[in-house]
Amino acid sequence: MKSSELKKLGVPAHLIAEAIEAIVRVSKTGKYSKEELRKIIREVIAAPEPYLADPHFGSLAAGLLHTKDLDRLREQPIEYTLYGAPGDDQTLAQMRMACRLPVAVAGALMADAHSGYGLPIGGVLATEGAVIPYAVGVDIACRMKMSILDLPLQALSTQAERLIKALEQETAFGKGACFKKRRNHRVMDEDWNFSPILAKVKNLAWEQLGTSGGGNHFVEYGPLKVMSNGLGLEPGKYLALLSHSGSRGPGNQIGKHYSRIAGQMHPGLPAEAAHLAWLGLDTQEGLEYWQAMELMGRYAAANHELIHASIARALGVEIIRGFENHHNFAWKETHLGKEVIVHRKGATPAGKEAIGIIPGSMATPAYVVRGKGAAASLNSASHGAGRKMSRTQAKKLFTWDQARAFLDSRGVRLLSGGLDEIPMAYKDIDEVMAAQADLVEILASFEPKIVKMAGDEGGGDE
Repeated sequence: MKSSELKKLGVPAHLIAEAIEAIVRVSKTGKYSKEELRKIIREVIAAPEPYLADPHFGSLAAGLLHTKDLDRLREQPIEYTLYGAPGDDQTLAQMRMACRLPVAVAGALMADAHSGYGLPIGGVLATEGAVIPYAVGVDIACRMKMSILDLPLQALSTQAERLIKALEQETAFGKGACFKKRRNHRVMDEDWNFSPILAKVKNLAWEQLGTSGGGNHFVEYGPLKVMSNGLGLEPGKYLALLSHSGSRGPGNQIGKHYSRIAGQMHPGLPAEAAHLAWLGLDTQEGLEYWQAMELMGRYAAANHELIHASIARALGVEIIRGFENHHNFAWKETHLGKEVIVHRKGATPAGKEAIGIIPGSMATPAYVVRGKGAAASLNSASHGAGRKMSRTQAKKLFTWDQARAFLDSRGVRLLSGGLDEIPMAYKDIDEVMAAQADLVEILASFEPKIVKMAGDEGGGDE
């Protein structure tokens, strides 16, 4: 019986070898047909206890019981810190469920939080010795990048068409987006063969290199008002380029692939915690995922690097200074006196002196911030304003006439975007920033003026 068939029967990935050994032992007796063996395997999985003394399946039964014990959730969730107003019931329920995991040691919920898969978006969770693919998210290493361009601020009006042309020519958005001529980056020279799923997605990664995702991902120009010299810039106004996107189709496939494996390794988790299945960092699967996640981090960074460099080259200008940060990632950090894995799903790293970018929406400010290293937040802050309604609700409640009126009132020129991304679908970014004043210090503010996003295709920063 092959491992693929055993997985379909429900044998956890880490017990496949044990199941094969049991089948080999019992096959030597010649007592059972293949169909009878399948029936026994199903029975052992459903109820291991009666098989503990079985000479052939006893060790498999013991392994299954041990797995169920390891997967047992805490009766009460560990405490977590909540920033801003309490979220909706689903968001809070997801955070409480994450905090009931046996591997969870600390948590925090950011002011922009809303429900997602497994860990809510805006959720921060520290675990010991384990990484949770869906607590990272399937848009692995989604990130922000800002570049200060060597152009006068008035170019936003006097050279608007030139800016737009560069933006239109040098960006591509949404599902399946790619350039006619592939772009190149050193990240594609790295090892993509340490995992079958990485080898499978490499060609797609090359096709999508330098492109942006759908939903809330964007590339935009606007004025950056610097209020502090903490950025290495004199206080004043600058013309900036800001982008938000992640690891595109490759990250999505990798995230889902390893989440399925995690689920197979933790069959004892209840259905409502299925998207919180973890991979031990002492397992081959866990180490593979960690290495793949870090590669997707470099791949996402490469996408942004190419976008900014291509636009600057098309404009014939230099990039004076830049800032960037991941969200949707996991980091090895020290908290509570020990090394833990900090998952920031839709949350910005805000360690002491760390520079981060927190956007609002297509027509509301983004902020460049400096972290304060607040222990209660696990050195984290929000990754944006956060949705206050679903994409479906936004499309039902608002029209493009309303959206255009709002954009016109802010002097924003939207080149493309979805109705589900209009500012009214988001929380007030300034209220979110006020709720996390203890977490970050605002160094600069950015006002979007020329904005490009994908069309109405949904998706985004999960």
